[in-house]
Amino acid sequence: MGVYLNPGNDRFKRSCNSDIYVDKTKMLTLINRAIDTEQNAICISRPRRFGKSMAANMLAAYYGKGCKSDEIFDKYKIAKDENYRKYLNQYNVIFLNMQNALSRVNTIEEMLRYIQKEILDELKENYSDMFPKEEKILSAALEKFYCKCKEGFIFIIDEWDCVFRSKQISCEEQTKYLDFLRDLLKDKIYVSLAYMTGILPIKKYGTHSALNMFDEYSMTEPGDFAQYIGFDEEEVKELCNQYDFDFEKEKEWYDGYTFSNELHIYNPKSVVDSIRRRKFANYWTQTETYEALREYIDTDFDGLKEEIVGMLSGNRYRVNTRTFQNDMTTFKSKDDILTLLIHLGYLAYDLETSSVYIPNAEILEEVKNAVEGSNWVEVVKLMKCSDKLLQATWQCNEAEVARLIDEVHSENTSILTYNDENSLSCVISLAYYNAINEYIKIREFPTGKGFADIVYIPRKHSDKPAMIIELKYDKSVTGAINQIKEKRYVESLKEYQGNMLLVGINYDRSTKKHNCMIEKYEKE
Repeated sequence: MGVYLNPGNDRFKRSCNSDIYVDKTKMLTLINRAIDTEQNAICISRPRRFGKSMAANMLAAYYGKGCKSDEIFDKYKIAKDENYRKYLNQYNVIFLNMQNALSRVNTIEEMLRYIQKEILDELKENYSDMFPKEEKILSAALEKFYCKCKEGFIFIIDEWDCVFRSKQISCEEQTKYLDFLRDLLKDKIYVSLAYMTGILPIKKYGTHSALNMFDEYSMTEPGDFAQYIGFDEEEVKELCNQYDFDFEKEKEWYDGYTFSNELHIYNPKSVVDSIRRRKFANYWTQTETYEALREYIDTDFDGLKEEIVGMLSGNRYRVNTRTFQNDMTTFKSKDDILTLLIHLGYLAYDLETSSVYIPNAEILEEVKNAVEGSNWVEVVKLMKCSDKLLQATWQCNEAEVARLIDEVHSENTSILTYNDENSLSCVISLAYYNAINEYIKIREFPTGKGFADIVYIPRKHSDKPAMIIELKYDKSVTGAINQIKEKRYVESLKEYQGNMLLVGINYDRSTKKHNCMIEKYEKE
């Protein structure tokens, strides 16, 4: 075994020996299908601490010669696959962690020379008669080896995108790096499989990609690999049952990356740490300071502030992910920033609606910290006002509710337009920003006889009343309350057994004031 050539299974053994290990070996069935085909190049990007390196180590342990891994994999899901042993420890694996290589040199050119020398040295040590000592170009050496032996290699490249996450590396150096990977991997007969993983999708190279032979699977387009990005809901339920832990609270804190109605993905590090420590907290976000997030949301793109603030109150917004250049410096619009935050894991993406949102309580707290530490003075005021508004609503203090909503409206005119009922809905969502700590918010809640504008359903551990909010624009609050009753919105919450508040809010365009009416409703 070597450092780069066939590194063995020791790293993967450590994952399996951990207090909590979730079996993701079935992912190998998807990868096996790609070996020695025209689709043998796979790039999977996901946020930090979502298991990228563990998966890379799993591949090295499964495919690599020089070790015996059946004692590991025989007890896991992959062992049930009919082709399990066909690929087990049958390939020469070249394993590269690009972040490690970059940290040992000063320039990209030095890194590329370093990588080639180290791999060639190991190849020459193991196949002394196949690799001439004077050969310095890795791709050329591998071509000659394949012509003699007809043996392909599996390339595993972890942290492939570290070059594009560094502000110190120039565009020229980035291009040299892409050209090196293209020369090493593109259309090469000695490549049985190329598997790359990182945070960012493959960098666009002008109008094209230098690595366009890769099938990409990312946070915006996960494809068949969606269930392997993190822990799925069934896996988290099983862990909670096994360790006698609160699944509903786990869901509230770490769920939210949804790739379909059926598939919910949880942050694996946070799930593991919360169960091990028997406490719900921000575990994933502790691995990087919120200043990094604040730097991106402070960029001055039209509409970015409004949408970030809207997401803090539970709203979702459509986003165009196609313009993103797949680096951390080239931004032309708010959509580029939002797309980066999706890939970093700070925001989640709904494939069906092409919309972006804050996924869970852990991320909500981190985004809130970033906003409070930014120069968004009016938003910080909003957060403080929201607590007062919730208290006034629970106390049925209609005049105070109207006054506080007026205050939110006037304080945030710089980030809001205000011309219709949709704008009113945005203001109310902002005003009730802190409700997300106690409630699950549903906009346009389906009732069977129409849609309630906004419904706040208490979270499992909350003792607060549910709130049905109906909005009117240049009409009356009495009409809003009557609509809730006449269309029987309450009946749609039949599974909720607690008390409710019916809240009607109207905006008078001539006076630029809000009115409020609140009624208590007790279920029989």
